[in-house]
Amino acid sequence: MKGDIIIIKEEHIQSAKAIVPQIIEKIKNKPSRFVITVAGESGSGKSETAHAISDELKRFGINSVVLGQDDYFHLPPKLNSEKRKANSDWLGPHKEVNFETLEQNLFDAVRGSSEIVKPLVDYDFDTVGSETINLKDVKVIIAEGTYTSLLKHVDTRVFISRDWIKTREHRIERNRGNEVNDVFTENILATEHKIIAGHRQLADFVINDDYQVVDIEAEFNHAYKE
Repeated sequence: MKGDIIIIKEEHIQSAKAIVPQIIEKIKNKPSRFVITVAGESGSGKSETAHAISDELKRFGINSVVLGQDDYFHLPPKLNSEKRKANSDWLGPHKEVNFETLEQNLFDAVRGSSEIVKPLVDYDFDTVGSETINLKDVKVIIAEGTYTSLLKHVDTRVFISRDWIKTREHRIERNRGNEVNDVFTENILATEHKIIAGHRQLADFVINDDYQVVDIEAEFNHAYKE
């Protein structure tokens, strides 16, 4: 999203360093493009972690692009907020988010398209435009956003488990309007928390409250052996 503030910190870098080496061979061995999703609640560090993963992949000589779910809302931020206030049913992945276009962009990328045309939200001007992403030499697509665990055509899912209360400090740093002090927005975040509570179960990797990366498959195998 144009105008968004992304602050990559050491914890995001270390999470990326823990995840990428575990999937690098899968990425190299997949004939088509590889898709990673990074999901979690507002302010949990999805964008920062996605870009940190992209940077870490570059160290392995692999080019990637990051697609942010925030660009795929049907309405720009202010209008979407008004719609939420007018209609409580508007909140959610298959109402306010244009999942069809995001799914199509991923599908086109995986099947080898040289470029995709995606929406582009301008936060400051509260508009939705479009942009063309050149996929030449791109091996990995990283889709980040609250509901991206639900996407199809995904090879590795990352879920950040920090909830909306623990992310308050980061949301203050991000400074999107006055969202931290807005009661309605806080209620929305509480509702989102309930919506995606079970998405942790879909993840291959979970980044916990202490920014430690848990390999779910390895954890499961260890528990099974015991």
